[in-house]
Amino acid sequence: MENKPTIMITNDDGIQGPGLQSLVQVLVSTNRYQVFVCAPETEKSAFSHSITWQNPLQAKQVEIAGATAFTVPGTPADCASLGISKALFPKVPDLVISGINKGSNCGYHILYSGTVAGAREAFFEGVPAISISYDWIGGKSTVKDFKLSAEACLPIINAILADVRNRKYPQKCFLNIDLPTDVLNHKGYKLTKQGKSIIKIRWKKITSEAQIGKILSTMTMETDHLANIDTNAEEVSQESQNSLLFMREIAGIEVGEKDTDYYSLREGYITVSPLSALSNAETDSEAYFKDWLPSVTKCFSSPAF
Repeated sequence: MENKPTIMITNDDGIQGPGLQSLVQVLVSTNRYQVFVCAPETEKSAFSHSITWQNPLQAKQVEIAGATAFTVPGTPADCASLGISKALFPKVPDLVISGINKGSNCGYHILYSGTVAGAREAFFEGVPAISISYDWIGGKSTVKDFKLSAEACLPIINAILADVRNRKYPQKCFLNIDLPTDVLNHKGYKLTKQGKSIIKIRWKKITSEAQIGKILSTMTMETDHLANIDTNAEEVSQESQNSLLFMREIAGIEVGEKDTDYYSLREGYITVSPLSALSNAETDSEAYFKDWLPSVTKCFSSPAF
């Protein structure tokens, strides 16, 4: 057991998330890894890289067959940080995997993603890490697709651990992997880069709970999320006339350039995108500000201002 590579798993869908559960099951079934789990006790989707700073976190051990698992009332970044600290587990893992997320994480949405943040936090501490997301679509996807996704990632996981053991794995990036909806018939693995795809969001003023149900029905999400919406509800109560209720709704999707993560994912590929923690401006913007900053500071530091 001690000679096996150690993998620590976290996510943002919560400890009961089907993606995490399927990933653990697949990894344990290979009998090749020692598996640790430290995951949020509830869903923390779109928490990005937020952390708990001033309050203590209580880790509770839970039963997941074949793994040593804890749940924490914190964010994915909290869980990754605690899981690699040697305060919770007896060793620093050889690899951190965050996922498998229920929904893709490509383009600009990487910045919102708690799943990607779990891998990024490990990267901050010099631990090899990958984030994994499955492009779940309600009405098409099933829970079995998470198991298929985990199995499809095994070659990459095995290769990373082999390179880590041989001290060849690069330390200046982590990997973000997205699997297509029809993962069983994927077109292969494709090295991509983060694109500029984004779901365009607009805000809508809400006056009744029926409107909430209509908005949710247009979004790509699980149908059972709509089960608690009462479409015959009375008008939404407001504390005063000055209290207004707004909700996000999808206005469209910008795909972005070819050969980027989201475009290739839609083409049916398993996309593998190396990421860094830094968000550098594009070259033309850097060139602009190289001349702009000296002129501005000189102008506004003159006595006339």
